[in-house]
Amino acid sequence: MNHAESALAVPSELQAAHAANLQKITERLAELNLKMPDLPEVAASLPKVWCGSAFVAEQCCKRPELLIDLADSGDLTRAYPADCYKARLDALDPDSESALMAGLRKFRNREMVRIAWRDLAGWSELPETLMDLSLLADACVQYALDFLYRQATAKRGAPLLKDGSPQQIVVLGMGKLGAYELNYSSDIDLIFAFPEEGVLPDRKETSYGEFFTRLCQSLVRVLDDMTVDGFVFRTDIRLRPYGDSGAVIMTFDGMENYYLTQAREWERYAMIKARQVAGDFKAGSQLMAMLQPFVYRRYLDYGAFEELRSLKQQITQELKRKDRMENVKLGPGGIREIEFIGQAFQLIRGGKEKSLQQRGILAVLKRLGELNLLTAEDAGQLQKSYVFLRIVENHIQEYQDRQAHDLPVSPEARAALAYSLGFSGWDAFKQELDRVRKAVHEVFDQVFSLSRQENHREAGRLIWNGSGDDAERLAACGFTDPEATRESLREFKASAAVRRLTAKGAAVLDRLMPQVLEAMREFERPDEVFKRVLDIFIAVAGRNVYLALLSENPQALALLLRLAAASSWICRYLAQYPVVFDELIDARTLFAPLKKQDLAEQLDRLLQAVGVEEMEQAMILLRQFKQQQVLKVAAADLMGAVPLMVVSDYLTYIAESIVEKTVECAWRALAQKHGHPPGSDGERTGFGVIGLGKFGGIELGYGSDLDLVFIYDCADGNASTSGNKPISAIQFYGRLGQRVRHILDTRMLSGVLYEVDMRLRPNGDSGLLVCHINGYEDYQKNQAWTWERQALVRGRFIAGDPRLKAKYEAVRHAILSLPRDAEALKKEVREMREKMRAALTPRENGKFDLKQSKGGIADIEFLVQYGVLSQAADHPSLTTYTDNIRQLDGLAEAGFLSGADAETLKAAYCAYRDYGHKLVLQDERAEIGQPEAAELSEQVGLLWRQIMEA
Repeated sequence: MNHAESALAVPSELQAAHAANLQKITERLAELNLKMPDLPEVAASLPKVWCGSAFVAEQCCKRPELLIDLADSGDLTRAYPADCYKARLDALDPDSESALMAGLRKFRNREMVRIAWRDLAGWSELPETLMDLSLLADACVQYALDFLYRQATAKRGAPLLKDGSPQQIVVLGMGKLGAYELNYSSDIDLIFAFPEEGVLPDRKETSYGEFFTRLCQSLVRVLDDMTVDGFVFRTDIRLRPYGDSGAVIMTFDGMENYYLTQAREWERYAMIKARQVAGDFKAGSQLMAMLQPFVYRRYLDYGAFEELRSLKQQITQELKRKDRMENVKLGPGGIREIEFIGQAFQLIRGGKEKSLQQRGILAVLKRLGELNLLTAEDAGQLQKSYVFLRIVENHIQEYQDRQAHDLPVSPEARAALAYSLGFSGWDAFKQELDRVRKAVHEVFDQVFSLSRQENHREAGRLIWNGSGDDAERLAACGFTDPEATRESLREFKASAAVRRLTAKGAAVLDRLMPQVLEAMREFERPDEVFKRVLDIFIAVAGRNVYLALLSENPQALALLLRLAAASSWICRYLAQYPVVFDELIDARTLFAPLKKQDLAEQLDRLLQAVGVEEMEQAMILLRQFKQQQVLKVAAADLMGAVPLMVVSDYLTYIAESIVEKTVECAWRALAQKHGHPPGSDGERTGFGVIGLGKFGGIELGYGSDLDLVFIYDCADGNASTSGNKPISAIQFYGRLGQRVRHILDTRMLSGVLYEVDMRLRPNGDSGLLVCHINGYEDYQKNQAWTWERQALVRGRFIAGDPRLKAKYEAVRHAILSLPRDAEALKKEVREMREKMRAALTPRENGKFDLKQSKGGIADIEFLVQYGVLSQAADHPSLTTYTDNIRQLDGLAEAGFLSGADAETLKAAYCAYRDYGHKLVLQDERAEIGQPEAAELSEQVGLLWRQIMEA
């Protein structure tokens, strides 16, 4: 190697130090009668490595045999397999604690030289460097623990579990160690736990807690103490429960109790990256499962924004106080800001979005881009910035093996850092660093200032705080009755829900309410809107997360207020089902209800992790799914984003998807217990659900119940199912029907899916819950009343076995197509309609009941049903559809109605339904003024008289 030539590549500020190091190793090699490794790649990399790391240069000069060993073994120029450190440590075989400490330190120094060399030479990418550092720490902790545990148990005996097996501790690695992201000269944050308390059989009756405390203290000493050989890893155990004042180690029960009842919010943040690094891994998996609910809440936790923002402000203030803003980890645009961005979304959404439950920040950022929680551009930029900043951090620390994050200030250290990173000089490096940090901070500020509500005007804050001239300020915000609004505010503040708020919840409300008050000036009826919003807040105040969501998301708050202004029903819906608040975050998805295929796919994803035996959890998820999807339809309806016919279509799609999934869940649960009925399997179930009324007619409204009939098809109803607990096929299908109904209409805390009406099954309430298809056909042919055949006109196969669907549709077609005496049929239909009208039409003067009044919806439906029943024998295509609109088209094609009359009825039917949807959304009865309905009802009434009374 030509030292003179290599020195020419070195910056002038570093040439003297580099030359001195070369002289030292030359002299040391001569003393030991050794030769420099004859490897071109090592020789070529030496100037950059030694100038970039005084630590590596010093280790090589003191122990040139270390460098020779690394080079000759090939370790320096190759990537390690994952288990390499463990295998090498097993060869140490120390006979005392002091020998253990010496052996670990020498081992650590060798491996740290290798890792730094490969990094500085550009032979390893960042992920390899971080993984090597993390695995090295894991291996050292585990090896030291195993040695110390053997010594301790030999002296005092082994702590035992209740089953009599030896008990070992669990060591959790926190922070970057937990995420396999350990930086070069990082300390390691550890938390210790053990499964069960007990007493050793020694003379002092030492408790397991005392035994393991001494073990942990020995472990920290072995790793952390500075000796002539240095240290292994600086070890910090202050992240344990209660910090410095807490026990060194706790039982699993103590840990669970602490984290679920007393832990502070920042400890959730810290626990995101927690990973078991040593000890009993079987017991450790139980501990991690116990801690999971603490970290990832089952709901969206927008309070995390404020917590992380507050923590970041404290860090920034401390850096400013110490004049350390040029800190690549904690300063503006630094590593911590990138971590906070990722971990904020993890804390908020990780409970619901399992793919965010990852420790590594790069994987989290990538997923945030895929989920559109960050733009693809921002997610990509943050990933690149993180890699750059972590490499800079490692090079800073590799310079002297010190835990430093501040940019160097001496000319030599600056030159070394720039040179090691491949820059022409300090200025070029600093320019790129500033660009990266600026880009990071812009995204950080965007994410966290979305949630910063410092620009609401003074008026809203003063009104909320109740200071002085409230009436004048309320008037300025657009309120027309300031005194009534002031009284509403007083009642709201005095309500039990608000008085029960925690200090944290009250602080969220203090940020939220001024925004709400200020926003009222945008509405025509601010007093009414504000009262509706207060009612929602009272209903959800027990869960701070919903108020935090609105406080942290101006868009979500604006959407809520728009919806509240548009519909009292939607306010009641939000108050009753606050889980749907999440849908307010993104107007693009809120106003775009899902199509049938999308609904089915989303339901599959939602329930794929729910076991067959977890029926209650499946029922909760189904209810939440329905609530979220109905809100989307209502919001799109209110904002005019979808037309009337599509509203009913969407509401019907939602119900269909839920019924299909309900049948699937019920089938799986019963089949697991009893096996399959003969001739059936996972898909060919022999079971079907028929929808009648609005469900069958694809005309569901917001509050519609479901008219259902259950049918089955089985060659031998007495034959047994195939499972270990067999029952007859008849029993199986009966229980299946019961379970489907139970899932749909059981009232839970999360609400009811649908009210189910099964009175239209053969023989009504006195009939069997589930009817064989042959019995159903016989009943419809020989026993059904005319009104039951009218109902069949809108009978549609909703869910179940495709083979049974074909049979049912053939039966329906055959029944509807039977020849009938038109006059006798007309008389029966007319008399039934008159009975309904007499019983159900409201008596209030001046009101038109959209469904039951003369010329209303029911008249149109009865006209259509009479038309289909009287004409289907000659016009079989009339049985194709089940909805009134297409049936009217079919009746026009059959000549039963003129094209103009069909259009008149269709227009009236759509108008009535549109009125009905809008009235429901205002929590009003399905009635309008007679003058509003006069023209339509007269047209429908005229056709009724012409057809039904002629």
